[in-house]
Amino acid sequence: MPFPVIADTEAFTVLARIVDDLVTCGWSHQPDFLSPHLASGLAAECLTRLEHGQLAPAGVGRGAGQAVRNAVRGDHIQWLEAGQSSECDLYLRLMDELRQELNRALFLGLQEYETHFAFYPPGAFYQQHVDRFRDDDRRAVSIVVYLNQDWLPEYGGALRLHLEGEPARDILPIAGSLVVFLSAKMLHEVLPGTKDRLSLTGWFKCRSSYEISN
Repeated sequence: MPFPVIADTEAFTVLARIVDDLVTCGWSHQPDFLSPHLASGLAAECLTRLEHGQLAPAGVGRGAGQAVRNAVRGDHIQWLEAGQSSECDLYLRLMDELRQELNRALFLGLQEYETHFAFYPPGAFYQQHVDRFRDDDRRAVSIVVYLNQDWLPEYGGALRLHLEGEPARDILPIAGSLVVFLSAKMLHEVLPGTKDRLSLTGWFKCRSSYEISN
């Protein structure tokens, strides 16, 4: 896999590219972030949870105002926690390596990571949005990792990034690829596809400015 441990030379190359991309344009796409073995293991884990009814329709909003709105988003999700499977634990360790490097290079003060499996059935989508809530600014960096083997362009299902001053950029959800972007600034959406679409979506979170000011 691209960086099983932070000391690996190739690991530093991948992490450095992500850091440089975030500085220069606010987002990064790394096509081969996960090994095929880990990507397929995570995909199998997601499908097993789906078959067992553990993934639930995703809501919009937060707290008491959260509600399922299929006209806005149509994915089903389940949050990851440490100790659930060896594949998930390895993925969480990789994300912590990335968190530490972003803090070291960019001084972002990222304190924790939250992530969930996301399953989009055919036709499901997620309308344009940014990942930071209006009343909660803890989400700082968004992370998406794709788990779809043999995905073809005609299947659709791209992540569309709406870049300021540039044409929109579509990224196909191909297994092993990683997309990183700044949560507060990147307007994005998930386009409908014709096949089941699997991913891991998560956020590096920092201390809230509301907490700091108080």
